[in-house]
Amino acid sequence: RVLTLDWLDGIPLSDLDALDRAGHDRVRLAQKVMSTFLSHALRDGYFHGDMHQGNILVAKNGDLVALDFGIMGRIDAYTRRVYAEILIGFIRRDYRRVAEVHFEAGYVPKDRDVNEFAQALRAVGEPIFGIEASRISMARLLSHLFEVTERFGMETRTELLLLQRTMVVVEGVARSLDPHMNIWNVARPTVERYISENIGPKAILREAFQTLQVLGRFGPKLPEIAEDILARQTQGPAVPDRRPWLGRALLLAAAAVVGFGVGFLF
Repeated sequence: RVLTLDWLDGIPLSDLDALDRAGHDRVRLAQKVMSTFLSHALRDGYFHGDMHQGNILVAKNGDLVALDFGIMGRIDAYTRRVYAEILIGFIRRDYRRVAEVHFEAGYVPKDRDVNEFAQALRAVGEPIFGIEASRISMARLLSHLFEVTERFGMETRTELLLLQRTMVVVEGVARSLDPHMNIWNVARPTVERYISENIGPKAILREAFQTLQVLGRFGPKLPEIAEDILARQTQGPAVPDRRPWLGRALLLAAAAVVGFGVGFLF
């Protein structure tokens, strides 16, 4: 086994005096730390899980240089979408939508009351907007959110525990650079950009194309599939269902075409 190392020059984020002497803008660095972490978590689903000050250097040109990738977090695409909607719902103070997202994702059992859940979420979100900007914490919001969802029957999602822990560290690093940073204002552009690219009409069109590409492999067989299904419908249940997946394939094809049309219209 071979371990390859490289030397990187930079100033540790913990050395504030050195950053000042080098002429770096600490406020801008704080924003970059926060937005970079959110971009990695939401856009890539793959983020540095140990972003303390000793693991981040600032290069001469102001770029952030990350060290020590021993702890990395992963979030699947579906979970990223769900939590982006939840986060933007809190930013917009739309607690009803935040509650609906939890139910739609299956995180909260359907036998629970969505209005009661929305009220519980309001109790989590509203106090945050009433405090000084420097005390607003997304990590604290996630912590309170997990407590509320657990009361409503949501199981603990282990992949999000590292996200919460890392967010605590990232906020601490960012606030060491800019004690007055408003987390919401910094996070909002990143979250809204992710939502516009992954949940809006563009995403529908892109996913329709991807679905059609997958179904394209069945293209030559679709006439045979349709004929087989129609034959079984007319001949009754006596005809054995030799290919139970065929009906689902046609339904997927129809859904893809409809999705493509909707995406094209938007």
